[in-house]
Amino acid sequence: MNYIIFGGSGFIGTHLIHMINSIRKPGDKIYDLDIVMPGEEGVVPGITEKNEGVEYIRLDVRKPIEFDFTPTEGDIIFNLAAVHRTPGHPDHEYFETNIRGAENVTAFAEKHNIHRILFTSSIAPYGAAEELKTEDTLPTPNTPYGISKLVAEKIHEKWQIADKNKRELTIVRPGIVYGKGEHGNMTRLYEGQRKRYFFYAGRRDTIKACIYVKELVRFFKYRMIDNNFIGGEIFNCTFEPAYNIQQICETMQKATDMKRHIMLVPSWILMPAAYILGPIGGKKVGIHPARVKKLMISTNISGNKLADSGYKFHYSFEDTFRDWFEDCNKEGLY
Repeated sequence: MNYIIFGGSGFIGTHLIHMINSIRKPGDKIYDLDIVMPGEEGVVPGITEKNEGVEYIRLDVRKPIEFDFTPTEGDIIFNLAAVHRTPGHPDHEYFETNIRGAENVTAFAEKHNIHRILFTSSIAPYGAAEELKTEDTLPTPNTPYGISKLVAEKIHEKWQIADKNKRELTIVRPGIVYGKGEHGNMTRLYEGQRKRYFFYAGRRDTIKACIYVKELVRFFKYRMIDNNFIGGEIFNCTFEPAYNIQQICETMQKATDMKRHIMLVPSWILMPAAYILGPIGGKKVGIHPARVKKLMISTNISGNKLADSGYKFHYSFEDTFRDWFEDCNKEGLY
């Protein structure tokens, strides 16, 4: 069978390929289809080698998709391709890649009679708000990224419904995904504590739903490789219950043998400072209005459906940071 991974050179894709490569059977083929290749600028920092047994093909999902392969009955598509960093891109780039990419991936699946797709969406379609969000919550995205991801979900759902008695679709909405190679929110959080410049922005109880990358790809395996089903389902992929920023910091410190006191800076001080410092370099240390606002708004996402799905979590919350720390030779979290 074929494992066809769009966007496989990115952070999640790199871990997914490593996991599949460790369990694949003789004759199985893994395809990494991405606009960038391992070792090139823009891919996971520190991941430069190509995995043996994986075919790497440079491909742009914004264009009609075709490459040389032989379809088999059990083929699985993992659609991870996306423009996702926000803020960070012009608005049109989110729509061009995330929407056109969904159209082209599902057209490819239809053309080659592939019945199984896992699509990585985001919690961004829920929009920014304090209220608890479940999979049944009406999405109200308020960013170009969130809007583009919601439209992409609908494109995948339309594909599944077109042959609903044969096709399998899993849509995952992960919270903050962290682990080796992330170089994003959690890495910055660790470095900010280690270098003593991180502070609680306005509050200590801001909820930040999250999941460890190795746990996430294990759930991919559970849904798409270990089990078969017909139909379409959406899963929030987060720990349940979600942790707040103080719990995350304290757990991260405990797992990495770090002791730091973190002060609280009231929002009435922080926001004016962000507007003043942001344009003159504050973004480098997180003092930027968009990032500060993001820090002060909860991502309060329910992981109940995932917890009740039959999937058994492999890591405790503290274990995730300890495992990541060990992956980095206990030199840090990167």
